[in-house]
Amino acid sequence: MASGLFNSFLAAIQASLSVLLVIFYGAIAAKLKLLDSHDGKRISKICVRMFLPALLLVKIGAELHPGSAHRYLIILIWALICHIVSFLIGIAAHLLFGFPDWITAAIMFNNTTSYPLLLIQSLDETGILRNLIVQDETTAAAMERAKSYFLVFSTVSSCLTFAVGPRLMDSELPIEQDGQKSVEGEGEAEEVESGDAESVNEEGVVNEETGLLVPYPAASRRRRSSVVSITFFPSNPKFMADRRRVFYIPRPKWRNLSPRTQWWLLFLYDFLNAPLLGAVLGAVIGFATPLHRAFFSDTSEGGIFTAWLTASWKSIGSLFVPLPLIVAGVSLYASYQESKRGGNTIARLPWRIMIFILVVRFIIWPVLGIGSIYAIAKNEGRGGLLGDDPMLWFAMMLMPTGPPAFKLITMVQVSDAGVDDERRIAKILTVSYIVSPLLAFTVVGALKASQDVIGR
Repeated sequence: MASGLFNSFLAAIQASLSVLLVIFYGAIAAKLKLLDSHDGKRISKICVRMFLPALLLVKIGAELHPGSAHRYLIILIWALICHIVSFLIGIAAHLLFGFPDWITAAIMFNNTTSYPLLLIQSLDETGILRNLIVQDETTAAAMERAKSYFLVFSTVSSCLTFAVGPRLMDSELPIEQDGQKSVEGEGEAEEVESGDAESVNEEGVVNEETGLLVPYPAASRRRRSSVVSITFFPSNPKFMADRRRVFYIPRPKWRNLSPRTQWWLLFLYDFLNAPLLGAVLGAVIGFATPLHRAFFSDTSEGGIFTAWLTASWKSIGSLFVPLPLIVAGVSLYASYQESKRGGNTIARLPWRIMIFILVVRFIIWPVLGIGSIYAIAKNEGRGGLLGDDPMLWFAMMLMPTGPPAFKLITMVQVSDAGVDDERRIAKILTVSYIVSPLLAFTVVGALKASQDVIGR
């Protein structure tokens, strides 16, 4: 037993180090000037707008069918529960301990896509997940199913990140006493309306096109003075004037809408992003049996798109797994260099905040995740509420754990936070990923809990 536990822990450490090394390779690329933050922004954009939707479409479309729909419904519910609990923890830390407002986003949004996907891929190489296979299937098939579980969870996280994340930041910006934007903001808003929609995003609006961890230019900071604050509560009359161009609503018609209506339009629009569209298309193809056969069956069995169209989606989708972590390494190195130029004494590492985040992400959530899923699966047994797939239990135990998402620093950059806050967050993210091999304990705990449920 001790030998088996040690082997599992060693395999989990190796898988975590593999992920960390990929991030390190990105830092090396930045050190050698092969990539810089501008390259990172472009790579991030194509990853989120093209590679991730293709990956979601292929993985969800291939695995989702009427017989497995209940598994994905469970993941959707679990994703909402995890984010709500994280939100409450973050709000409590902000109100009780006086932590900055971005602590809520740091607790609420963890890396739910590239990191766990690469971790699962590395765990597959170690062979420790074979003990979770109870059906007559290959290890590769079980791994692909596990990836689809994580991708569904990440879709929910992505939508909440772009829709709720910026509203968690206390971006109090100058407005007139009557609740309308300043004259300066009016002029600049007109300038935005005459440009294209993409220019709005590059000027500081967080959406699915925003880079994972890319330092924004000084012009973006100056532009904050022209943006009316958008807050989490629709009762607040303030909103982002720059975002009107996205809806293509003429200014007179936009002005006729109440502040509450404007807020809800912006809020609902933020849920529409490329990953969500990819996931929805994958679900449609998965549920429609003729489409599922055409896109994913063998050519001899009616898969008319499998060998060329689906294969091309798989090819570009596979690029998403390592690239965001490469970009993370580039961005962390760039932030570290910027911090050195700015002076480390100004933005000292906030130890209390960092320890709180690490405790929540690497201790509290692993305990809550493993404990709650294990209790339900053990009580219900196989075929109960959580179904009969041990890979699903294992994946759900890992989903709410891990380091914070890189998008955290982007959300801070488009709020009214200062440069010091950005540097502090960059340092916290750096430390979080350096200690990420601690997830080996979570991996082993989830593995042993799942094995106990199935009686192994």
